[in-house]
Amino acid sequence: MTKLSKGQKAPEFSTVNQRNEVISSKEWYDKKVVLYFYPKDDTPGCTAEACSLRDNFDLLKSKGYTIYGISPDGVKKHVKFIEKFDLPFDLLADEDHSVAMLFGTWIEKSMYGRKYMGMARITFIIENGIISDLIEKVDTKNHAQQVLEIF
Repeated sequence: MTKLSKGQKAPEFSTVNQRNEVISSKEWYDKKVVLYFYPKDDTPGCTAEACSLRDNFDLLKSKGYTIYGISPDGVKKHVKFIEKFDLPFDLLADEDHSVAMLFGTWIEKSMYGRKYMGMARITFIIENGIISDLIEKVDTKNHAQQVLEIF
């Protein structure tokens, strides 16, 4: 599904979070990061995934991980999503899909016979700039448990 795999260097990118602050992956070289790609704010699956991570945020943080969600939605939609569900982590905007293309998560999908491009739901675990693991079959309701099982 994705061209990136364990052991590879994570692609470098810069984009903005919900506060319109520039977030650069170059800042992550001495950090452990959970970077999860998801299709759309405030949809059932994406909400379940975000809330699973929210509900286990303190545990993930205690293990030294920083969480970032990234979708094609813009800053304003991210703000509403964060406020509605009290999300304690940053959401990154990828409106031009450039970050998704770097990570191989902007893919062809099909629904009811119609083909279109969309975001694959994939999570990358990045440690010191290297992809240490990835989750390609995300269980949205139990996503935090999937992440914790890797540690």
